[in-house]
Amino acid sequence: MFTGIIKSVGRVGGVTRRRGALRLRVQYTNPEEFSNLSTDESISINGVCQTVVSRGEGWFDVDTVEETLTKTTLGDLQSGSLVNLERALRPIDRLGGHFVLGHVDCPATIQQIRELSSSRELWITFPGEFSHLIVSAGSITIDGISLTVAKLESELFVVAIIPFTLSHTTINNLKTGSRVNLEFDILGKYVARQFVKASVPGNITSIVTEEWLQQNGF
Repeated sequence: MFTGIIKSVGRVGGVTRRRGALRLRVQYTNPEEFSNLSTDESISINGVCQTVVSRGEGWFDVDTVEETLTKTTLGDLQSGSLVNLERALRPIDRLGGHFVLGHVDCPATIQQIRELSSSRELWITFPGEFSHLIVSAGSITIDGISLTVAKLESELFVVAIIPFTLSHTTINNLKTGSRVNLEFDILGKYVARQFVKASVPGNITSIVTEEWLQQNGF
């Protein structure tokens, strides 16, 4: 589990194709953050939970399988690409963002970037099938970064980026047309799932109707 608070930006040092999968080598420049990194440890790379399979001084490797390549943007990475890194949450850590699993729901696309006097707005389009999992002022993870939804339409939402986030993550490198990984808030997913289960015909705990579900995008 992660928080979406990025502690380091790494660089892809190599991409090796292996029977439809990829082995990614990620390099980092702050050894104090990764000094006790071990194999089999989970780590978030652009919001995608991956497992460290080998490591050395200043680098570690992960294997990215077909399922992950289908659902995320990791297959777009090339040698030299910058990536957001976050190690798994420890029970003693402060939860500065929100609960992030590293299980990406879908890729999305930057439709527009607006520069404001003290911040930057990203206008992002996403598949409409996920519209019931996002709410205005709610949390969302973009390339592993915990952010807040500022505006929301049916298949588009806006996030406001403060200068600190721009300077400490890869979000400053995004352009119109860039693809990003989205993970919707796990709490919203469970709520939506419970509504769907409660609507099953014959379920004595039913609290909503089929018509209500359709009207509200479930």
